[in-house]
Amino acid sequence: MAEMDVALKDAMQIDGAVGAALVDHSSGMALGTVGGGKDLDLTVAAAGNTDVVRAKLRAMEMLNISEKVEDILITLDTQYHVIRPLASRSGKGLFLYLVLKKDRANLAMARHRLRTIEQTLDM
Repeated sequence: MAEMDVALKDAMQIDGAVGAALVDHSSGMALGTVGGGKDLDLTVAAAGNTDVVRAKLRAMEMLNISEKVEDILITLDTQYHVIRPLASRSGKGLFLYLVLKKDRANLAMARHRLRTIEQTLDM
């Protein structure tokens, strides 16, 4: 699990990061979290965003879309929520979840950094 902890700490180094989690989308359980706080319960957010991932995958299946989801972006008034399903065989069923402060984040750079972090994870 040390590799997961390093990956989550790396995600928190992204400008504007508020919290990050590695989540199992089959159970909704956060395997690891870092950051968050009283206004952001990452275990609740992980479970809720599991429904988002499942809904997107179900919609793609119904539409016969065979492409992979690179990431899912949810934009709020003051935050970005980025969900990145892991593409590696060993990471199947997992996603990285990152919450960013909108006024401090560079979304393109954050997405690039998450892609790099994903490539270093071998679950």
